[in-house]
Amino acid sequence: MQLLKKILDFYIFSNIHVALVGFSITKITLINFGIEGNLTPFFVAFSILLSYNFIRYYEIKKHKLIWLKSWFSENINKIKVLSILSILGLGYISFFADFNLKSLFILFPFAFMTLFYTVPLFKLGKLEVSFRNFPMIKIFSIAIAWAGISVFFPLYEAGYQFTSEVFLEFIQRFFILLAITIPFDIRDVEEDSKELRTLPQILGITNSKVLGILFLFGFVLLEIFKENFTYVGLLIVLIVSIISGFFLWFSSPERSRYYTSFWVESVPIFWLGLVVCFNNY
Repeated sequence: MQLLKKILDFYIFSNIHVALVGFSITKITLINFGIEGNLTPFFVAFSILLSYNFIRYYEIKKHKLIWLKSWFSENINKIKVLSILSILGLGYISFFADFNLKSLFILFPFAFMTLFYTVPLFKLGKLEVSFRNFPMIKIFSIAIAWAGISVFFPLYEAGYQFTSEVFLEFIQRFFILLAITIPFDIRDVEEDSKELRTLPQILGITNSKVLGILFLFGFVLLEIFKENFTYVGLLIVLIVSIISGFFLWFSSPERSRYYTSFWVESVPIFWLGLVVCFNNY
C-alpha cells in the first residue's frame, strides 16, 4: 500500500498527471476537427512537464509550497530525468518530425501566461508582480492559457483555417476549464492571500459553485451551435459536464489535494476516453 502511494504521489507531484491532461485536452481538439497524425499533444505534454516542474522548483526556492519541499528534495534526481526526457522529446518533435515551427508564435502568449502565472514579471519593491497576484485574474489567466494552448496551437500547427467554429471551440473550452479550476480556488480559499480576491473569496464558496455550474451550462449549450453538431457529441459534453459539476459541487477547503490534483484534473482524460470510444460509432 505504501508503494502504491509513493507511485501515485510521484505521478501527481512530478506533473506527469497534468501533462497527460494537457495531452488529452489537445488531442480532443484534433479529433473534433478530424485531424490525424499530429504531434502537438505530445509537444504540449513535454512542455508541461518541463515548465511546471521548473515553476515548482522556483516556488520551493522562494520558500513557497512548503508542503511539497520535502518530497521535491527527495525526488529531485527523478524530476531532472523527466526534464531531460522532455527536452529530448521537444527537440525531436521540433527538428526531426513533421512539425510547423511557426506555430510556436501562436503558442508564445499562452506559454507566457503559464510561466509568469507564478514567476514574477517584475518587482515593485518587495512586491512580486505575476498573473497570480492580480486580483480576480488568477482563474481567468489559467483558463485562457490552457484554452489557447489546447485549441489554437494544434489547429494552427496543422494548418487549419481559423473559422468561427475554431473560436466557438475556444470559448467552449474556456468555460469547461473555468468550471474545473474553481475547485482549486475553493481548496485554497483559506491559504490564498486575501489580496488575490479569488472567486470564492469574493462570492463565497456556494456562489462560486453556482457560477461554475453556469459555466458548465454554457459549455453544453455551445455544443448545439457547432456546424458539425451531432447528438453523440452533445451526449459526450453532457456527461463531461455532469461529472465536472459533481466534482465542483462537492469540493471544499477540507478536501485533500488528491481530490483536486488527481480526480478533478482527470476530467479531460476521461473526456478523451469518451471521445475515442464514441468516435468509433
